[in-house]
Amino acid sequence: MAKMLSESLAEMSAHAKQAEDHIAAAQKEAHDKIIARREESRATVEASIAKVNQDMHAVGSTLAEKWKAVQAKINADKAALKAGIAERKHERDVKHAENHAKALEMEASLAVDYAVASIDQAELAVYDAIVARAEADRKKAS
Repeated sequence: MAKMLSESLAEMSAHAKQAEDHIAAAQKEAHDKIIARREESRATVEASIAKVNQDMHAVGSTLAEKWKAVQAKINADKAALKAGIAERKHERDVKHAENHAKALEMEASLAVDYAVASIDQAELAVYDAIVARAEADRKKAS
C-alpha cells in the first residue's frame, strides 16, 4: 500500500470538506461564476477519473474484474454527464428548467447519500484490513 489507510481517509475527508465549501460559496455567487465553478468541477472529475484509472492499472490484474465494473460505472457516469450537457444546451423553457433543477438537486442528494455509504463501506474495509493485519501479526508471532 502506497499510503496508510488512515491517510487515505483523511484525504477523503478533506476532499469532501473542500467540495462542501465550494458548493456553499457557489450558492452565493453570480450565475456566470457558478457556471465557471461547474466547469472547473467537471475538469476535476475528469482528472480524478484519470488518476483512479492510472492507480488501478498500477495495482495489477488482481482487481481486474472489480475494476471492469468500476470502469463501466465511470463510463456510464461520463455518458450521463455528456448527455446532461447536450440536454442543457437545448433547454430554454422556464418550467422545464425548474423541473430539471429539482431533478438534479435530487440526484445530487442521492449522490451525497451514496458517498456517505461509500465512506461507511471504506471505514468497514479499513477495519477489516486492521483486523486481518493483527491476525497475521499474531500468527507470525506464534
